[in-house]
Amino acid sequence: MKRLILTGIALVASTAPAFAHYGHPGHDSLVSGFLHPMTGADHVLAMVAVGLWAALLGGRALWLVPSAFVATMVAGFAFALAGGALPLVEPTILASVVTLGVLVALAVRVPAGIGMAVAGFFALFHGYAHGTEMAAGSGLSYMAGFAFATAALHGVGLAAGLGLTRLFDGQSASTASRIAGVATAAGGLYLAIAG
Repeated sequence: MKRLILTGIALVASTAPAFAHYGHPGHDSLVSGFLHPMTGADHVLAMVAVGLWAALLGGRALWLVPSAFVATMVAGFAFALAGGALPLVEPTILASVVTLGVLVALAVRVPAGIGMAVAGFFALFHGYAHGTEMAAGSGLSYMAGFAFATAALHGVGLAAGLGLTRLFDGQSASTASRIAGVATAAGGLYLAIAG
């Protein structure tokens, strides 16, 4: 379990401090869809934070919150492909990193439905950003790739949150999760300033 947590931390730490939304051609395959969310700190931090928060919420939120994020992200992607428009996409994505980090740092506990709504709101913008960057090609393959990558990053956050609980007593696990939340929020603020 310690290896899994260290792997998740290394994944987050190894991302470049840049947006995943760089708009290059070739966003038309399963592989490019999978790699796209992995190449930007904004996505990695937000996705792992969703998993951490779901682990803190516990119960049905363990699967409902990440599932709501993935489903709404796919809807945002489809909305973009259909020509829809959303305002303030990049600022909202940055706000998602900071907000989710703060929710984890403060160990904010809400009912699963509210957690789903919060995750879904931010997911709409993440999915929309992916959709606007979609080049000509197979949108379904690309969408499947980024949905799978997102679920995998949620899984890293869930594993880290649940693993901390198993490795440490309640207070130490809560402190470690809160530190991860503070680091996430700080990363989001850094991206906002650096961007």
